[in-house]
Amino acid sequence: MSLISTTTYPVKPVIKLLLTDKTTKKNIIFATNAYEEVGPEFKETSELTVDKLVRMRLLPRVEKELEHQRNRTRSKAEVFTPSWVCNKMNNHCDEEWFGRKDVFNKECGDTWEVTEGKIEFPEDHDWKEYVDSRRIEITCGEAPYIVSRYDATTGEVLAVKDRIGILDRKLRIVGENTTSEEEWLKWAERALQSVYGYEFQGDNLLIARINLLNTYVDYAKDKWNREPDAAELRKIANIIVWNFWQMDGISGTIPFGTPESEEGVQTSFFDTEIQGGEEETPVCRIYDWRSKESIKYTDIKKGSR
Repeated sequence: MSLISTTTYPVKPVIKLLLTDKTTKKNIIFATNAYEEVGPEFKETSELTVDKLVRMRLLPRVEKELEHQRNRTRSKAEVFTPSWVCNKMNNHCDEEWFGRKDVFNKECGDTWEVTEGKIEFPEDHDWKEYVDSRRIEITCGEAPYIVSRYDATTGEVLAVKDRIGILDRKLRIVGENTTSEEEWLKWAERALQSVYGYEFQGDNLLIARINLLNTYVDYAKDKWNREPDAAELRKIANIIVWNFWQMDGISGTIPFGTPESEEGVQTSFFDTEIQGGEEETPVCRIYDWRSKESIKYTDIKKGSR
């Protein structure tokens, strides 16, 4: 069975939402010519749609043909990082935050031993601060630093307790420090709101979004032995779509775009309707969950937010 499925739970009920682009109010685009042989409507500037997904094979990098992997690496400078490297780098960030080593696990070469027991926090920090601390994975690909459902280079599926992604760590903390399902839901959402990533290629971005959604479902099952319903999935998917967006990291716009010259219109939380009209390439927008407004990514880079 493939690591990525768009036709089964939990992805199928929210696949249209997972395909949307909050900046353009359309769908994300392919931004790769890897699927052009399927048909003329699969060119790199074309939108991804549910109908097109039926006709193509959406596969994580580890399941793609070796030659296809090499071509994508050469043409788009893709780098796929094994989980042990992601773990090492995430551990370094946590060592800085906690002020000590081996908080979540102890590294053992290209593997690790998970820390047993409840994570202890330093006197000047608490668990809510950790959950709310914002992290971003630039050019995120399939988001291996954020979530670690599987090793991006081997395809090995990791048990929930052994995962090392940033969101995995935050959800572990939420699970250890909440006593009711209502409280868990609140802080699991805040954990999702605190992690960000952008990606150029549309298929990679969709896989990243699917990995985050599946990760949330995995932790809900592990903690409460239940599957989130359609309404909960839509709420979580909406957070993911805002926080993981398609962008050219150099221009700050969607791929192949030119920055807009005028101030864009602020979009609302659930504004996912695909609209027609004149083609534009505005600066990408993300969501500030505390002020509850969409903001330009370039404003964050300039330090004005």
